[in-house]
Amino acid sequence: MTKKTKIAILISGRGSNMQALVQACADLNFPAEVVLVLSNKIDAVGLSFAREKKIPTAFVDHKNFAAEKNPREEFDKKMSAEIEKSGAEIICLAGFMRLLSPWFVQRWFDRLINIHPSLLPEFKGADAVGDAIKAGAKKSGCTAHFVREEMDSGPIILQAEVEILASDNKEILAAKILKEEHRLYPEALKIVCEQK
Repeated sequence: MTKKTKIAILISGRGSNMQALVQACADLNFPAEVVLVLSNKIDAVGLSFAREKKIPTAFVDHKNFAAEKNPREEFDKKMSAEIEKSGAEIICLAGFMRLLSPWFVQRWFDRLINIHPSLLPEFKGADAVGDAIKAGAKKSGCTAHFVREEMDSGPIILQAEVEILASDNKEILAAKILKEEHRLYPEALKIVCEQK
């Protein structure tokens, strides 16, 4: 049996990439195990999935920190404390819809990874799929990368490409890319665990 690196996964919604990571970690020879799924939304569907799989979950409400002097950092410090308590060594962002503070990115430097639905550095931001279609791009895909302070930047771990057909709308392209994300993210996590 492979030595397993403990990982925490941050989600804000259904967490389909989280589910792909959980399924990959179920393999005895996969070098990671999920020790925490954390969300900033109490009703995130992904939390129910994690509980069904007997994975510890946590909820930290970012709204509770609105009155703080530095709300984003205070929220991130609370999240970080939960993650540290779980013993996680690596954090995977899986549809976590919050910008992280410089403090958090530095605290987890080179141990914080994300998956983004474009071939970075092209089409950064929240509407990468729509932006690729608007730009008339012939290809798009997904990128697993280390997180840095600047959004959707940081060293690339792996990429997967998909062709954009003339008949593709945003929903069709997003579904094609998501399928690749579910395959690519576990591969990228495996590389990171093996290099650790």
